[in-house]
Order: sequence, then structure tokens, then C-alpha cells
Amino acid sequence: MSEYERWESRFSGVDYAFGTAPNYFLKSCKSLLPASGKALAVADGEARNGVWLAQQGLEVTSLDFSPAAQRKAKALARERGVELTFVLADIHAWSYPENAFDVVVDIFSQVGAPTERERKWAGMRKALRPGGLLIIQGYTPEHLQYGTGGPKQIENMYTRAMLEEAFRGYRDMTIVEETLELHEGASHHGMSAVINFTARKPVP
Repeated sequence: MSEYERWESRFSGVDYAFGTAPNYFLKSCKSLLPASGKALAVADGEARNGVWLAQQGLEVTSLDFSPAAQRKAKALARERGVELTFVLADIHAWSYPENAFDVVVDIFSQVGAPTERERKWAGMRKALRPGGLLIIQGYTPEHLQYGTGGPKQIENMYTRAMLEEAFRGYRDMTIVEETLELHEGASHHGMSAVINFTARKPVP
């Protein structure tokens, strides 16, 4: 089964795979968000995060490759009374616009090979405006011991050194690793080892 088929199958169910509440780490970053501006939610799936960002007053582009996920995302947006721009595309191949967003959010999008991750993060760097906020959360290699969701390949996991290298030169960089019990729908449930990252793109 391809990655696309796997996610289409997961998102085709009646329930929201990761629930409808925003990711807890993203929500904790509320004080860092601008009062207005444009946000890009990468691999936004059923848009629990994109919808929350729109509720904070941001103009949100929700990017994902799953039609099934975006059908449910649009329903959630209608239910919550917000408007999003939905883009149906592969996060590794999309033509990221230059300096287009004040906030770029990447929550648990750990699919594809390391070379694909490099392309995704290069696109995110391109899309974020100087001074803009970058928010990333992902699983660390330690997560593999729990077997509670996420990728099964160690090369797909995030580390502090990896993030520091990928976003070298960014300012106000904060990286926190933690182990906690996640309860985000049926797909994120149980003990998890994660890494949380925020930083701002340097201003020339």
C-alpha cells in the first residue's frame, strides 16, 4: 500500500483520525502568534490545526494530499464558522510560494524519505516571511519503543541536531524534548516521545 493509499484509508472513516481539537503544542504557542496575517498548515489533514489557526484570526492555507481528509476538513471549518484556503498537493512536491506566510506550522508530518523531508523543509523556509514564526512538532527516535503510532522508521524521526542544522541562523530558537501521554483521536493515543520547535526566520 502506498503512502497516499494508507492515508486515504485512514481519513475515510467517519471519525476524525486525530480528533477535532488542535494539537496541544500548537495551542501552547498561541502567545507567539501574530494578531493577524497568513498561516500555512503543512500536512493539515482533517484541519484540526488549520481551523484553530483561523479561529485565532489568521488567513490559513491548509495543505494536504488526501481528498478524504480535506472533505472532512471543509466540514469542520463550516462547523466552526471559519474560512480556509485548501490546497490539495503533496507536501514534498508543492511549489511553495516565496515569503508568503507569517506563520508556518508542521505538526507530525513525518512521512517520506529523508530527501523528501529536506525538500519539504526547504519549501517551508522559502514560504516563511523574514521575521515569521515556524512551529514544528515531531516524534523522536525514542518514540519507537512505545509503538503508539507515528512512523516506524528511525530515519523519519526528528532530533535536536537535525532541526538545528535545517534551520541554522533562525533566531529565538526553542527546542524542548518531552515524553508524555497523547490523546489526539484514535491515531495519537498513548505514551509518546516528541520534540517541540519554535523559531523565527532571520530578517536580512
